[in-house]
Amino acid sequence: MFARVALVALIASLAWAMFVHTSDGASPERVYVVRAGDTLWGIAQRSYAGDPREGVWRLRERNGLTDAVITPGERLLVPSG
Repeated sequence: MFARVALVALIASLAWAMFVHTSDGASPERVYVVRAGDTLWGIAQRSYAGDPREGVWRLRERNGLTDAVITPGERLLVPSG
């Protein structure tokens, strides 16, 4: 009897662990409209803590940028950090 209860508990815990739970604490992406004089470096410094290089990489990856050139009026998705 104990073995069955233990087996059912084990299967239930494994099944529960396999489901991905969303976090309510994660903030959604925001849209940033590039202004004259903005750079990816500056946007990364304002948007992320720590080394701005990682922020620049995130911005480039998320927005499909092949280089660091951005133009005023361009809309960038800023992933939550």
